[in-house]
Amino acid sequence: MPNKRSGGGLSATQQAAKFLGVSVLSGAVLAGIALPAFGALGLAAKGSVESFDELPANLKTPPLSQRTTILDAKGSQIATVYSRDRTVVDLKDISPYMQKAIVAIEDSRFYQHGAIDLKGVLRALNKNVQSSGVAEGASTLTQQYVKNVFIEEAGDDPTKVAQATQQTIGRKIKELKYAIQVEEELGKKKILENYLNITFFGEQAYGVEAASQRYFSTHAKDLTLPQAALLAGIVQSPSRYDPVNDETEATKRRNTVLQRMAEVGDISEAEAAKAQKAPLGLKVTQPKNGCITAVRGASFFCKYVERVFLSDPVFGKTKEARAKLWNQGGLTIRTTLDPQAQKSVQDSLKDHVYKSDKVAAAATLVEPGTGKILGMGQSKPYGYGKNETEYNYSVNASMGGSNFGFPTGSTFKPFVAAAAIEEGRPANQTYAAPYEMQYPATVQTCSGKPWQNDGNYKLENESESEKGPYDLQTAMAKSVNTYFVQMLEDIGMCPVVKMTDSLGVVQGNGDKVPEVPSSMTLGSTGLSPLTMASAYAAFASRGMYCTPVAIESITQTANGKKKSLEVPKSTCSRAMSEKTADTINTLLSGVIDSGTGQQAGLSGRANAGKTGTTDSRKNAWFVGYTPNLSGAVWVGSATQKVQMTNIYIGGVYHSQVYGGDTPGPIWRDAMNGALEGKDAPNFNLVYIPSSNKDRDDDNDDGDDNNNGNDDGFIGGLTDGGTSDGGSSSTGGDTSTNFGNLFQGNSNGNGNGGGRG
Repeated sequence: MPNKRSGGGLSATQQAAKFLGVSVLSGAVLAGIALPAFGALGLAAKGSVESFDELPANLKTPPLSQRTTILDAKGSQIATVYSRDRTVVDLKDISPYMQKAIVAIEDSRFYQHGAIDLKGVLRALNKNVQSSGVAEGASTLTQQYVKNVFIEEAGDDPTKVAQATQQTIGRKIKELKYAIQVEEELGKKKILENYLNITFFGEQAYGVEAASQRYFSTHAKDLTLPQAALLAGIVQSPSRYDPVNDETEATKRRNTVLQRMAEVGDISEAEAAKAQKAPLGLKVTQPKNGCITAVRGASFFCKYVERVFLSDPVFGKTKEARAKLWNQGGLTIRTTLDPQAQKSVQDSLKDHVYKSDKVAAAATLVEPGTGKILGMGQSKPYGYGKNETEYNYSVNASMGGSNFGFPTGSTFKPFVAAAAIEEGRPANQTYAAPYEMQYPATVQTCSGKPWQNDGNYKLENESESEKGPYDLQTAMAKSVNTYFVQMLEDIGMCPVVKMTDSLGVVQGNGDKVPEVPSSMTLGSTGLSPLTMASAYAAFASRGMYCTPVAIESITQTANGKKKSLEVPKSTCSRAMSEKTADTINTLLSGVIDSGTGQQAGLSGRANAGKTGTTDSRKNAWFVGYTPNLSGAVWVGSATQKVQMTNIYIGGVYHSQVYGGDTPGPIWRDAMNGALEGKDAPNFNLVYIPSSNKDRDDDNDDGDDNNNGNDDGFIGGLTDGGTSDGGSSSTGGDTSTNFGNLFQGNSNGNGNGGGRG
């Protein structure tokens, strides 16, 4: 308790302290109003506050952080994201009741005084002296606005926020000087507008428009008298007067505001009495912030857009600059996402794979010739609960995906074929392709140092009936392992490296595909669906590869002005000749017509594609395309722990999962829906003379090309036995070496995909 004399007054020491406070503050006020060049104020301890003259002349007003709206290609909203939920509005779009209410309760003499209300200061000081505490404040709306500017500039930095709100004479002096400047430059109406847009109203709502939406699901211009009084009352203490959590306290505060409005003549006593009897009438809209709220299952695409923004130098030279721009918000981002394609992707995934299944599925659709991502989804929803995930299985690790991507199996083989054709091999190239064979003793690499099969490793085809000789067309349709390994031995690995580089094919961790036969033919390396869909899109566009792109345009609104921001553009370049692409299109059309991908085939339009499964059936793929749409579908274990044998997926039992029977139908249905009503152009197919004898043998799905060993065989084929994409080991099973993310990559180990 304070030390008081018997008469109830303050002690002599306390009176002196209070007098000193009055003198200091009055001196600051007078210095600011009467003598701006008054010089040093001689305040308190040396260095505790700058002299009035030494303060910067202009208040730096940062653009108010606002919500960012992410739209699809048709202009419909996908999601809103924000660090602070705010929508800036003009004063004319704020209810007159709201304008009067906030002035009445916070600064009733706002239109009579200047930047500082001397009468209010002296009244407050006197009242505080009498109460021996802080019973009344004296900050004007202008000063409060300046304080909020300091807080806004501090952002989410707790240290800076503390500095912006600390109760020191130094901060008050700074606040006073800037208030004078603001009054001179802006005028009363603009100050009121700025204040109502910057201040915090609780429940994550910044500014009166967001508060109106949050508490009453209405616009600020439509606020009624009781609603306006409630919002005005919240400002003093958003937590104490929160109407959502304490209706009684909020009602008392609202009625206090109404009474004050009557006292200053803004409304009549009768109007105040009537409004005080009205219920609060809340119609709360829950905050909808972030990609988790995205429509049509587009949460993962939304996060991808955010990652692009935060990583691309076009939005700022440094990571910090890009983050600042993103957090500032006020952006309208129009993306490439096609609502029809996105709905089709999600519907297909939902139909074929349950979120509760032991395995997951991801699908991505890309437009050939532009690189535009039209659809992106997966079977497990975005979230943090059971059967949910925050990892985007469709993209690389840097964009929120798995550590390494997922082994692709035989979907890698078209890259080998394209490289061979570019090297001049005929489209009907024939190899012996026995059922079983040793890997070549050596295979040439780009470095000039050959890869050597120093372990006498062998591989085999899926079925003993698969034994050559085969030509390329038959080998592609049946997905014959030994054929493509012999092709790799013939041309060497460097042409394949050149081809994959030109197609943007990198591992999920961003590294290049390693120069080992298992990676270069059997797809043992982890890649992402977006990488595969974009690479295959180059076949569809007759050899032109376009880097994937997700953003069409961005408009930024700041300080009431709109401007367009530069956005990343797709870069298109020739990856192969038109003839090579046309040949691959002819080959992969055969995979769907009569090969392993028959269950994925589309009716009524030209289409091509390739199946793939990996060791122990931990991954199954279908990657395919039409001339105007490319898509990749992966099904498998995110942690690479689940073998897809004797398993239910989407309520359907599978003794063994193949690329054609599980991801294939997902691709088919997603493509059918995405392309409904769209043009159906044809490929430029080429004639490929057959050099194979007719064969009657067939198999269930030749894409499951077994290397003959599921217990780590291929691990020994990698350069140094890489088992987890980054550390050296002796090969073998790495199924428990996950860390806390996905393995998904083997660079050739037995878990990565020795099968086609």
